[in-house]
Amino acid sequence: MLAAVEYYEPWWIQVIKAVIVFAVGLQLVPLVLLAERKLLGRFQGRYGPNRVGPYGALQPLADIIKLLTKEQFQPRTAVGTLFVIAPAISIITAVAAFAIIPFGDVQDIFGTPVGLYGLDVSIGPLYLFAFGAIAFYGIMLGGWASGSKYSFLGAMRGAAQLISYEVSQGLALVGVVITAQTLSLTEIVRAQEGMWYVVPQFVGFLIFMVASFAETNRAPFDLVEADAELVGGYNTEYGGGRFASYFFAEYLNVLVVSGIATTVFFGGWLIPGIDTPGWAQPLVVLGKMMGFVFVFIWVRATLPRLRYDQLMSFGWKVLLPLATLNVLVTAILVTV
Repeated sequence: MLAAVEYYEPWWIQVIKAVIVFAVGLQLVPLVLLAERKLLGRFQGRYGPNRVGPYGALQPLADIIKLLTKEQFQPRTAVGTLFVIAPAISIITAVAAFAIIPFGDVQDIFGTPVGLYGLDVSIGPLYLFAFGAIAFYGIMLGGWASGSKYSFLGAMRGAAQLISYEVSQGLALVGVVITAQTLSLTEIVRAQEGMWYVVPQFVGFLIFMVASFAETNRAPFDLVEADAELVGGYNTEYGGGRFASYFFAEYLNVLVVSGIATTVFFGGWLIPGIDTPGWAQPLVVLGKMMGFVFVFIWVRATLPRLRYDQLMSFGWKVLLPLATLNVLVTAILVTV
């Protein structure tokens, strides 16, 4: 393992890393989808996918082929250009956010220092929330450009929900930033060599996870796609490959928040008392991320959907004051 010093990566390594980041995300999403359908089946006393391939392992491939080969449909009332651009915005922002998750430290690969991450920006959490703010336009434009009242209502719900819970999610990370004294995600991981931040920042971790459920539109906060009220929410009028794009972005965002939680609260590639070799660091991070993905699936199978007034009330009256208090207490303790 190389020391944490400034180093230079050739342009061709950065290109290769960009391709790998997209390829890893592209491969992980079908696996998460299959795991969710299998686990939901077990939680609900049924088998789940078991027909396509061994034990249903090829079911995600069948779903992708089915969606990509469907005829593209567009309502007559839709705004054509924006209707097409909206799903692309969701995918691009999700992949850009996935790129900052560190899967390992800087390693010497064939004599060239290479960081096991897409990029290590000095403003890691700010970068994440910047692309999260842009991702909001993918939902808003998709709902508005569809020319459907159900899609538009789902988009407006999404706007209010994302704004409400993004504040608490950001404040939950501020406590970690104050403790680590850095915004670099790789430096935050290295600062946890003695103890994972989930211990001193346990309240911040709980706030971050609850806000992440709302940010990714997952149950019990999936009011953006409330099928009993809005048919399908902002993506009601989408089908085929465009619907698959929204679907892909949603599950990739689940992986992103799982990776961020792993990085800032659970030590990233670090294991207490064990010097993790370079080749094993990505496996450690992926293992921790899959643990968080399991929690997302478990909660979906367990908790019912909230009413919309309960969602907003909990975000502003409970989560936000608690997140603010956590930041205040952390700042006092670090200063003292």
